[in-house]
Amino acid sequence: MHVGVDATCWLLPRGFGRHARCLLRALTELDSPHTYTFFTDAPDAVAEFPKSVRVQLVPASLPTTAAAAAHGRRRLRDLLAMSRALGDPSIDVLLFPTIYSYVPVLSRARKVVVIHDTTAERFPRLTLDGRAARMFWRVKVALGRRQASVLATVSEYSRTLIAKQFGVDEADVHVVGEAADPIFRRLETPAPTSRLREAGVAGTRRLVVYVGGFSPHKNIDRLFDAFGRLQEDAAFNDVDLALVGEYESEAFFSCYTNIRRLVADRGLLGRVFFTGYLPDDDLVVLLNLATVLVLPSLTEGFGLPAIEAAACGCPVIATSASPLPAILQGGGLYVDPSRPLDLDRALRTVLESPALRRQMREAGLAAAARLSWTAAARQLLGLMEMR
Repeated sequence: MHVGVDATCWLLPRGFGRHARCLLRALTELDSPHTYTFFTDAPDAVAEFPKSVRVQLVPASLPTTAAAAAHGRRRLRDLLAMSRALGDPSIDVLLFPTIYSYVPVLSRARKVVVIHDTTAERFPRLTLDGRAARMFWRVKVALGRRQASVLATVSEYSRTLIAKQFGVDEADVHVVGEAADPIFRRLETPAPTSRLREAGVAGTRRLVVYVGGFSPHKNIDRLFDAFGRLQEDAAFNDVDLALVGEYESEAFFSCYTNIRRLVADRGLLGRVFFTGYLPDDDLVVLLNLATVLVLPSLTEGFGLPAIEAAACGCPVIATSASPLPAILQGGGLYVDPSRPLDLDRALRTVLESPALRRQMREAGLAAAARLSWTAAARQLLGLMEMR
């Protein structure tokens, strides 16, 4: 079987890119007779692809990760060029690891399309900047669903929401899970790297960490509210907040400027650190140093940063509007994102109790160990081989 793969989001630093890199690497490492062709419009991605795959570079005015940004748009000629390339008649199965980079393709190939979540449908004004962007997203998703021979998502939670949102049978939406990359692990003697020290992380104070984007639906203002109230108590004077995520060249709708202003207005600049994007070698150290990771989003299709934190032995406070309560179980405390005081209480509870943190650490490590990209790749392979 010849499998064509839309690999245009490979270099994306956010979740879609992480998911594609980990899943596709694991997929190509499975013992199977299939051949793979990765299609990309980003020349810099080619050297990072698995050596076992064939690569087709499709010339474009801008790579998808730049053109499909919050304030950008993919040009029609680039869409047509990618569509023609993916329409190679020798391809038996065409895989779109995310609807984000989907383009319509006229071919006989069976098409496997992954929709990670329904965040853009449920919170359009918090995720898509402007009426035109929201319209193009709706059209793209509708076409992707219509063309999909197999529709997949990343969790049972997302499967339920997708079925409800689009009026389809849950049995027609298949789950391909996620996992922490093996680099995320417990370190014996973690010490801040030079990059972390430059960002303000000394490793001598208690540390609350957020990892992700700065889109409004990530609910970071609620985290600042809770952190600000925490600072009013002298018992938490040794607690800092580190926010990890790209903000200078963010592809998605971002409220970073407003968040930065909020931090300054509340006098928290000396206690809140914006690290920017962190390579994995630095991120794994930060998660080992962290007292707790907080993921307060209005919704998460999977919540991979929480799984990565758990794999490092870091306790987690996460949104209950996600699959994380079922996945991490005792590795986290779960808060209703619409109830601010829930987050206040959870932060205080975790920061005040070393015994609870030890329990959460052990439960989180066990939960993260039950997940693997190899298992996810086998799920995906089974879908691609379906008849």
